[in-house]
Amino acid sequence: MGAFEDMNRFLEARLEEFLKAHPNLELQVLDDQLQEQLSALQKSLVQIKAEEQQIQKTILTTAQEVQRWHERIEKAEQAKRPDLASAARDREAALLRQGNQQWAQMELLKQSLQQTQALTEKIKNRRQDLQVKIQELQTTPKTIPTPQSWQSNTAQPWTSHYSPSGADDLEAQFKRWEMEEELEALKRKLGR
Repeated sequence: MGAFEDMNRFLEARLEEFLKAHPNLELQVLDDQLQEQLSALQKSLVQIKAEEQQIQKTILTTAQEVQRWHERIEKAEQAKRPDLASAARDREAALLRQGNQQWAQMELLKQSLQQTQALTEKIKNRRQDLQVKIQELQTTPKTIPTPQSWQSNTAQPWTSHYSPSGADDLEAQFKRWEMEEELEALKRKLGR
């Protein structure tokens, strides 16, 4: 097992290095992970909604049973049958307890539904932000000049080297750095 774990760590480290060298691929991996999470959440939403509908039907059935046994209590009391009235009250009480438990289950399902919907929206928003960053990275120039290429003569003051193209190079370098910072922040948010 030790060799397998070492190989696994080695491969994970190489993958991490590769992704850092190619931030657009790293962003794509994060986007794929968010899409998988959204897909799983969508399935959960469908399941929770189905369970909620089922518990609502069960609650309705229980309520109808409570009403039926309540009518039987009255009928037994009118017929002067305290033995049947007492048994009917016990059944009605058991059904009321059952109904309360079902109602509590439905409330938990509603809370779960709200939390899942909120998480779905949060992940959708994160994914939209990530897709904007992917788009920005794709439109950013691939080669960023080094500071040495910005200056041809170090003896001249800075103002003599300033040109619109130099500003664009600096802008591109800052955008890349800022995107890398945002990528790291996004990775921390996603728990990577």
